[in-house]
Order: sequence, then C-alpha cells, then structure tokens
Amino acid sequence: MSENTNTKIVLGKNQYGKAEVRVVKITRDTDRHEIEDLNVTSQLRGDFASAHFDGDNSKVVPTDTQKNTVYGFARDGIGSPEEFLIRLANHFTSEFSWVSGGRWEAEQYSWERIIANGAEHDHSFVRKGQEVRNAVVTKDGDNIYVISGLNDLTVLKSTQSGFVGYPKDRFTTLAETTDRILATDVTARWRYNNEAIANRTVDFNKTYDDVKALLLEGFSEEYSYALQQTLFQMAQKVLDAHPEIDELRFSTPNNHHFLVDLTPFGLDNPGEVFFAADRPYGLIEANFQRETISDAGNSWDGIAGFC
Repeated sequence: MSENTNTKIVLGKNQYGKAEVRVVKITRDTDRHEIEDLNVTSQLRGDFASAHFDGDNSKVVPTDTQKNTVYGFARDGIGSPEEFLIRLANHFTSEFSWVSGGRWEAEQYSWERIIANGAEHDHSFVRKGQEVRNAVVTKDGDNIYVISGLNDLTVLKSTQSGFVGYPKDRFTTLAETTDRILATDVTARWRYNNEAIANRTVDFNKTYDDVKALLLEGFSEEYSYALQQTLFQMAQKVLDAHPEIDELRFSTPNNHHFLVDLTPFGLDNPGEVFFAADRPYGLIEANFQRETISDAGNSWDGIAGFC
C-alpha cells in the first residue's frame, strides 16, 4: 500500500441535484381544465468543498428539498418551461447564500383535448406525438442564460431533394440522384440574447411555436442539395425572424430510404416503395449564429449531442 499522503487535490467543476422530477399541473379554476406536464432536473453549483473534503453537509441542500421545491412552485402555475426554470434558479441562489448558480433543465410533454361528440372535451386529453419541447436555464452569479429547443421532430419530404457532386474513391458505391426522399429527426436548440433575457422581453411560448413553424417551413420550401444546406435554410428563417435569438444548433440523422428492387417479383418500382433503414445513418450537426452574438458563458455545458 502506498504511504504517500502528500498529494494535493483541489475540487474542480461540480454540481448536484435531483434529476427528472416529473410534475403534472392541472389548473381547475373553471370546469374547463388545463394541463401542464414537465420533467425537471435541478442541479446546484457553489461552495460545496466542505462536503467533498470533510463530509460536512451543512451547505448541502438535499436533493429531496429540490424535488419538493419543484412541486411547490408548480402549485402557483408553470407558464412556459423557461419561466418556470428561471423562477427555480432565482429561488435557490437567493435562498442559500453559498449557491452561486446552477443548471435547471426541463422537457415538456404536450397534450391536446380529446374531441368527443364533435367538441373539445373540458377535462379529457390525449398526448401529442410530434416532438418533445425542452429548455435549459443556467445561472452563473448574476448572469442568466436560456436555451430552448425540441427533439424528435420527425420530418420527411418525398421529392425535391438530391445528392450529387460529392467526391468518389474506390469505396464509393452510392449513386448520385437528383430525386430522393429526405427524412430526419430534428433536434434543435436555440440560445436567447442575454439582453433580451435580462429585460424579460421574450414570450417563450409564442416564440417556441413560431420557431417550430419556421423550422418546418425551412425544411419544406426549397430544393435540398444536402441536409446541411437544408439546415442552413431552416436556421436562416429563424434568425431572420427572431432578433432575440443569437444562435441555433442542430443535430440531425439522415434517415435513409432505399428504393426496393421489385424486379424479382415481376414488378416495377417508379419511386414508390422504399426500405426505411434505421442504422447505420448519416449524422449531420451544425451551429448557425449571428456574426456578433452575446457571450454564451457556460450555458452549453452539459448539453450533449451537438458539435
């Protein structure tokens, strides 16, 4: 056994909290109920050295307390996930002096009313299946950073897409085409300008709906020479329309669709029957940002899946 006890160890980056607190809020002010459904993660950063080195828990806010705070704050309503996370961030950094910041993340699951007898039901809902909305709020001292986004937004265009002009070597088997299916599962995150966040000028729910609509428009409107170029078209529509957004990042698989050879069965296939392959797949990632943007600080730390 080593006798060396002189190694000097310092504490690097650290955070802790309660992960994936599922909270469902039903608003019952009238007979027509409203539903909000979030999965929230709270992680605190600050002066926790004594807990790591000395086993002193006097500054360790229990993760159970963080969970209960999520539930308690939900009692007053959630609003947008971004606003809810900002409330949590401001609470923990003001309630506990040694908590200097942290990272709060949420996924939001959307519901819509069931149509019964031709009308929207007042208190029966069905889960929407298009995408999952998400948000990350990071607080570092007095600075608050907000990143919004979505994942699993599956889109497909059945024509007006091609792929030609690429380099070829002895391992190239892919044939050029000017007419193919283009399909992907869009994961996108956008960071708001720091000034807009500080001035509380962003309507997060309205902006989310508009950004999603613009992403879909950008995917569909123009001919696609490659998924990379289509991502640029999508980003340009968003950044042109929303000066409060500084940058937009994508991670998108290329969901390949291969034409099935039906000649062994005596059938033709004029671009109508395809095999949808789930792997291997191309993976296209890109970050589009304004030429001049606000400082991102540590807002992207811990957000995996982007270049």
